[in-house]
Amino acid sequence: MSEPINLQATFIPNDGEFFRVKLALEIAIEQVVAEPGCLRYEITEESEDKIVLTEQWATQADLDKHAKGIAVQDLEESLSALLATPVELATV
Repeated sequence: MSEPINLQATFIPNDGEFFRVKLALEIAIEQVVAEPGCLRYEITEESEDKIVLTEQWATQADLDKHAKGIAVQDLEESLSALLATPVELATV
């Protein structure tokens, strides 16, 4: 059996957009935690200039399906004008 996949996504809000970014993430979290293979999907660090979301997926297939899913599409659309930089995704 393969090891779970652990990721961190870092979001850098535009000035004054912290609360809108956090709200969009909270809405997405509610949807994503119900997805098959999602073991963890939560905000683990936040400040006015950065929000870190920690993810854990049971398999690469689960992560791939998530990446193409409606929750991610909706989140990307919600955040399109709210972020100062593209989302940084790192394996941890």
